[in-house]
Amino acid sequence: MNSAKDTIVLVTGANRGIGFEIARQLADRGATVILTARKPDAGKAALEKLGAVKSKVEFQPLDVTKSASIVALHQFLEKTYGRLDVLLNNAGIISEDDGSILEVKLENVRETLETNTLGPLKLAQELVTLLKKRGKGRIVNMSSGMGQLSSMEGGYAGYRISKAALNAVTGILSAELRGSVAVNSMCPGWVRTDMGGANAERDVSEGADTAVWLALDAPQDLTGKFIRDHKVIPW
Repeated sequence: MNSAKDTIVLVTGANRGIGFEIARQLADRGATVILTARKPDAGKAALEKLGAVKSKVEFQPLDVTKSASIVALHQFLEKTYGRLDVLLNNAGIISEDDGSILEVKLENVRETLETNTLGPLKLAQELVTLLKKRGKGRIVNMSSGMGQLSSMEGGYAGYRISKAALNAVTGILSAELRGSVAVNSMCPGWVRTDMGGANAERDVSEGADTAVWLALDAPQDLTGKFIRDHKVIPW
């Protein structure tokens, strides 16, 4: 296991839930973590909760649906660090109005796609030059088993579509960045968070584990895959 002391990691949507736990575990390993959230108050509160490892974490505001916000983050990273080693696209939503594909409103699907799919794509486009700086960059996309075409079910149509599309984005990015940036999607499992609910099977530390592994420990030539518990699973 590496100490990760020379690794700079950006984690989106990291003020709570799996994202917060990912940031905590990365900082505990020694990585420099940029924790992002849409609301500054939420991001600063998350920093305070990090306790002993908060010296390794810096907050930056980010709305993944706003191009200007993404560009501002790029400028900050360029000026402050000159590179980025890992982009961890964790920010995601599930609409309260999501439901059957026969009934879900298209505006709800579009809103979900903006955050869950197009946000990660725009971040990859904007930050790719920084990720290529050392020739061993990584992109980790937080997907879901609910986006697996191999076992697709009904319900939560907008969320399922957004995660299936994120898996497609992962595959295309991997093909175009092969040799310079490893790109993978992952499923954290059903995790006890505000999104997952109290009845979920997994503790948040278990949900974060594979993301941290992909960020720091996975082979650099592992790319274009869908991962759960450190193992490749069907798309």
